[in-house]
Amino acid sequence: MGGQAPPTVRFFLIHEALKHDNNLLKISRMCEIAGVSRSGYYNWCASEDKRNAREEADRKDFCLILEAYRYRGYDKGVKGIHMRLLHNPGIIMNVKKIRRLMRKYGLSCPIRKPNPYRQMMKAIQTSTIAPNVVKRQFLRAPRKVLLTDITYLPYKNGTGYLSTILDAMTREELAHCVSESLKLDFVLDMVDKLIAEHGCTLDDKTIVHSDQGTHYTSYAFIQKLKDADFVQSMSRRGNCWDNAPQESFFGHMKDEIAAKVAACESFEEVKAHVDDWIDYYNNDRGQWELLKLTPKEYYDYLQTGNYPLPVHRPKSKRGSAPDPEV
Repeated sequence: MGGQAPPTVRFFLIHEALKHDNNLLKISRMCEIAGVSRSGYYNWCASEDKRNAREEADRKDFCLILEAYRYRGYDKGVKGIHMRLLHNPGIIMNVKKIRRLMRKYGLSCPIRKPNPYRQMMKAIQTSTIAPNVVKRQFLRAPRKVLLTDITYLPYKNGTGYLSTILDAMTREELAHCVSESLKLDFVLDMVDKLIAEHGCTLDDKTIVHSDQGTHYTSYAFIQKLKDADFVQSMSRRGNCWDNAPQESFFGHMKDEIAAKVAACESFEEVKAHVDDWIDYYNNDRGQWELLKLTPKEYYDYLQTGNYPLPVHRPKSKRGSAPDPEV
């Protein structure tokens, strides 16, 4: 009967064996062989209706999990599904239940691969290197520490380039620009977008932090930040940890859309995928460290103190929101 099998499996095998006309064993003998009690078998038989009801409830809940898993075409892990479900009125499902149902029905989470060791390229100094003002103190206040970097987007017929600016406190992507070349213009255009869309929330204490790449040491970029009254900061040479949240942003993005981008045949397709994912990231992709909120929701929460989800506000090490005005 398989003594290592769970009792429910052994009960089921006994139940199936009793259906055969050629069975000569009594229930007590079969329970003895299977290593289970006769009373346990009878209790299992009597609870069939409850098991069926529980199975039906599990299937309905799994349908909700599957819908959240596939939301907007981006696969999610257990925590991502939990945070997505919180945005559906009346649905509160804890992480343990989601994990149990995913395991039960064979739904696996995407797992981020560890970054392979990459030799850090020396930056070519074209202008004065700014001091490291941030010093990894990313969690100061919203719109006070902005991180920027460039990443490559290889696709079938070429390579695209993405430049972004990220709010280190809220993890919100504030401005981005996708380009077919690495010319300086697309980085400057990104700063112009930042000022046009978020200038009213920025001031002369806003820090723009980058690595020591040629774009950021160029005279045009330095002057652009000076004209906007921003403080410029740079990572130490060859130290990616000084810009860790920005690197993490690119890592998550590539985990979720690298395959789609690689299959693109035109730059326009690449840009459409990137634009859609960044919109999804800001507005619909909850983050555990942001109290289960999306970056935009977290920024609004820090500004107003109003927690938007129908659960008690979790604790966070990232700081708390101000008390709402009475």
